[in-house]
Amino acid sequence: MSADKFMVEAIDEALANVMTCHGGPFGAIVVKEGKIIGRGRNEVTALNDPTAHAEVQAIREACQTLKSFQLEDCEIYTSCEPCPMCIGAIYWARPKAVYYACTKEDAAKIGFDDQFIYDQLALPFEARKIPMKQIFPANGDLPFKTWKKSQNKVEY
Repeated sequence: MSADKFMVEAIDEALANVMTCHGGPFGAIVVKEGKIIGRGRNEVTALNDPTAHAEVQAIREACQTLKSFQLEDCEIYTSCEPCPMCIGAIYWARPKAVYYACTKEDAAKIGFDDQFIYDQLALPFEARKIPMKQIFPANGDLPFKTWKKSQNKVEY
């Protein structure tokens, strides 16, 4: 399959989601060696899960398929430019490339505007809309110290 055909697959996932009223107009696929190994649709409202974006769902399925938490040598095709959360998930998954159709500006025009998240991330913690404050009890770093010493850890 060509890149254009993979993008059509991602867009078809998004359209099918809208047609079934299952969630937002977003779809994604993960491809490895010319084969689709993961599919995802926006299921935020269907699952009552704010993390159930198309890219995250496709990454989850692809990782299960590969039995790995990394998407080495994989490509992600998504119907829209990924949001900040999905960008984070994509970087953790480490695919070799991401391709998208619509832009975040296109998404904003239909009510899916995530610019406020980009804006919030640029602010210092004390200026953000949702307060974020450190609470550090005694041994607050014990899990980190234990991880550092562990001989059984799987690094990523």
